[in-house]
Amino acid sequence: MTRISLTVDGQQVADDVEPRMLLVQYLREKLGKTGTVVGCDTSSCGACTVHLDGTSVKSCNVLAVQADGSEVTTVEGLAAADGTLHPVQEAFRECHGLQCGFCTPGMIMQSIDLLNDNPDPSEEAIRLGLEGNLCRCTGYHNIVRAVQHAAAAQASGAGEGVTA
Repeated sequence: MTRISLTVDGQQVADDVEPRMLLVQYLREKLGKTGTVVGCDTSSCGACTVHLDGTSVKSCNVLAVQADGSEVTTVEGLAAADGTLHPVQEAFRECHGLQCGFCTPGMIMQSIDLLNDNPDPSEEAIRLGLEGNLCRCTGYHNIVRAVQHAAAAQASGAGEGVTA
């Protein structure tokens, strides 16, 4: 066992973990962060995307020990304490970018990273930026619309930035 200490959704946590435990397993099994979805275990689908020190990563491709000393944000950590949704979460809700919901947490986390890098992306840039995240409903149209909506809200000041 290896002792790790990290911050998850603003809370300091410390645990003993097997060196081979994946970050997605740690988040779900040890911390109950089930919004981080296990989709493929091969880093192909992106459903497990979280932010590690402010950058989106596929948590099935990161060992928990690699996150030692880091800050992790999951989809559960995005909403405000009063329950107000993050601007990207709200955009996904408003534009029905949710569909079945399986890919939604990863799509939202990747969209935030995309908008942090490019606050006014074209449709093509959005599609390229979400390329590593798969929607099994093939509903990319509403997902792209949601990202465009979040970008417009941010530009108008309604979103006040998308940083997680």
